Amino acid sequence: MKSIRIGTRNSALALWQAREVARQLQNLNYLTDIVPIVSSGDKNLNQPLYSLGITGVFTRDLDVALLNDEIDIAVHSLKDVPTQLPQGIEIITYLERDFPQDVLIRKESARNKEFHELKLATSSLRRRAFWLKNYPHAEFSDIRGNIQTRLQKLEDGDFDATILSLAGIKRMKMDIDYEMLPLMIPAASQGVIAVAGHCDKTEINEILKQINHKKTQICVEIERSFLSTLEGGCTAPIGAFAEIIENQIRFKAALCSLDGKNCIATDENFEYNETENFGEKFAKIVLENGGKELMAEIKNSY
Repeated sequence: MKSIRIGTRNSALALWQAREVARQLQNLNYLTDIVPIVSSGDKNLNQPLYSLGITGVFTRDLDVALLNDEIDIAVHSLKDVPTQLPQGIEIITYLERDFPQDVLIRKESARNKEFHELKLATSSLRRRAFWLKNYPHAEFSDIRGNIQTRLQKLEDGDFDATILSLAGIKRMKMDIDYEMLPLMIPAASQGVIAVAGHCDKTEINEILKQINHKKTQICVEIERSFLSTLEGGCTAPIGAFAEIIENQIRFKAALCSLDGKNCIATDENFEYNETENFGEKFAKIVLENGGKELMAEIKNSY
């Protein structure tokens, strides 16, 4: 068949992810071409994501290119992909998850500060809420941009530290010091590269399925179902993480108020059964235990 056109955002990290998909397809003897596309989320770096008023801010332009047949497939960081996709588009493949964690990056002048003393730069409502849950008097600044931009803003700005995804740091092979943050539950599907395609392009979809990682798919579908049932979108203060341990799945998740004072959490171990929607099941429990009112409060605050 002809070369597979791989659409991607044009940031360094997004291009790395597209090249990883290309590498795996080339290992199966398929030709590929990478097609960079500037996304709306990359064009507006001055507003925090939650103020833009839309989901899919990093995926919309790739969706359009896919539907206009300008590309054959689109590569995404799955945590940026809305749980409701445009008609005609579906997630075909999930690469194996590598690093789901959030990490803390300090500037040199803040090396000796305690966590509760740090002024943090993050635009993520989830990261802010989970931090406030533990350190209720914390101060924040908004920060946007790719990893390199954020690190430069950290050095230049009037704050002490920022929180980044470990996956980006590792994929970019960045030699920087970081601290693990066990207090943070990752965003749903953080650390996972996903490939979206046309629902009706059977030949390409069958090719893509050859590089799908089934265990990762099981876990992120639970996480995304949890998120979707809460109607949380990509910006709400919701963490969700599933992992397969031997023959069981452990699922940790939480919904927090914006100030971190009210968090409804769940921590479950269970045997997987593909006929049961576990993400929806646990989300409904959260909703019944105050989550419905909390989600309404969060949405009214935007």
